[in-house]
Amino acid sequence: MRAALAGALLIAAQAAPAQAGDSDCARHISVVGRAAEARVPDFAEVTVGIEARGASAAAALDAASKAVAGVSAQARTLGVPAADIGTAAVSLQAATRSVPRAGGLTEEPDGYRASNLVTVRLADMDRLGDLLRQALDAGANRIDGVSFGLRDPDTLEAALQVTAARDARTRAAALADALGVKLGPLCTLGPTVGAPYPLANRALAAPMAVKGRRVPIEAGTIQLSSEVSATFAVSP
Repeated sequence: MRAALAGALLIAAQAAPAQAGDSDCARHISVVGRAAEARVPDFAEVTVGIEARGASAAAALDAASKAVAGVSAQARTLGVPAADIGTAAVSLQAATRSVPRAGGLTEEPDGYRASNLVTVRLADMDRLGDLLRQALDAGANRIDGVSFGLRDPDTLEAALQVTAARDARTRAAALADALGVKLGPLCTLGPTVGAPYPLANRALAAPMAVKGRRVPIEAGTIQLSSEVSATFAVSP
């Protein structure tokens, strides 16, 4: 883990909300502690599906559903549990087409358009390219994107907050030493306004592939960060 601190010095005579006694915190140092870490994601999540047309509503929806059923079956053959395969969206609407008429174009009925999307969460990210390739082979013609995540981000967030608080203490001690004052007890501690708390996902566009070729996908890393603002009492 790499951590960095940016501290802002404030020695003031006014009173401030405090954990220590207000009199102890009349003179204080305020700092911001930051911690950051890059983690390899634990899983990938992709939404794929099909858009189909048909002369009737049933025909359009059946065509879309058939392809999505094939995508789900391919995911199961790759070892994806049923709990990690879920329907993302189903839509059905009447389609129209523009027909030139005297005086301009008019819209006329042209069957129906249906779409069916399924989201798959894949722990074995080395198989993600295979999943996308097989989804296309099963009839999918839509890939809405790929995202990567962590299964337990809360634990990592908590660890980063602790590290950020320790960094704030280290920075405050360094500033107090530079000013020739003694660092006292903690007065206040809290998140900074607009602090960049850990980010759990990074979305990427998933390209459509040439027939028969595995879709290249790189997971990269997920950047997590945390900030705390701390005020410590000082004395001469």
